[in-house]
Amino acid sequence: MRRLLAIAGAATLLASPLAPLLADSLMPAARYANEQLADPKQERQAKALMETIRCLVCQGQSIADSDAEMAGDMRALIRTRIEAGEKPEAIRAWLIERYGDWVSFTPPLDRLTWPLYLLPALFLGLGIWITSGRLKRRRKS
Repeated sequence: MRRLLAIAGAATLLASPLAPLLADSLMPAARYANEQLADPKQERQAKALMETIRCLVCQGQSIADSDAEMAGDMRALIRTRIEAGEKPEAIRAWLIERYGDWVSFTPPLDRLTWPLYLLPALFLGLGIWITSGRLKRRRKS
């Protein structure tokens, strides 16, 4: 039994560096994932919307900048819907409804997101207050 566990453990350690290679799909990218729309006006609308939507895989990048497969699928979805005549605001609302406010780089101000807007100002004010107090003490001594 110990030998079997040792072999399984060794196989896991040897295979673990290969796991990222198996994470990507072998399917080709969706149409419009990396291809622009023929109409420049529609492509500008799509690009503007893609820059405001957060990549669900990378989390710190917009889908316009991300190389993740899911970001490519979302770019293709946006371009396809814009090409079909749907307004960017409607697509954005649908994405937020489906994935939540977090998918947007600019979440709306409501009872759940107000700390995102208020806390940075409070921390800045606290930092200024602490710094000014220490500077006053240094001047006195």
